Amino acid sequence: REALLGLSQSSGSYIKKQQQDIMGFLTVNKIDFEECDIVTSEDNRKWMRENVPEDFRPTTGVPLPPQIFNEEQYCGNYEAFFDAREEHAVYAFLGLTAPLGSKFHLSQKEAQKHLTNTHDRL
Repeated sequence: REALLGLSQSSGSYIKKQQQDIMGFLTVNKIDFEECDIVTSEDNRKWMRENVPEDFRPTTGVPLPPQIFNEEQYCGNYEAFFDAREEHAVYAFLGLTAPLGSKFHLSQKEAQKHLTNTHDRL
C-alpha cells in the first residue's frame, strides 16, 4: 500500500514546504508514495476535489494541496499529518502498520484513538 499525495508543482513556497516536509518524511521512513500533480493534470485535480470528504473541505473554495490519501482512503491534509507526526502516529494516520520496534509502532487501540481525535479536530 502506498500514500497518494495531491500536490501542486507550481504552488507558493508555503505549500511547497509542506509538500517537501511530507515527501521527506515518507522517503526517510521508506513509505512508498505517489505524487499526483494537480496543476498539470485535470484528472488528478478533479479526483482530489471529489475524494476529499465533505466534512474536510473548506467552507469556501476548494481543498488546497497537499491532501493525503492511502489508495482511495482520505487520510487528511498537512495539518493532520503534522499532528500525527508530532504524536508518533503517522503510520496510523496513513492507515499503515508501523514496523515493529519503531518509535511509530502503536497498539491498535492507540492508533484508533489517535485517528478519532485527529478527525474530530479537523
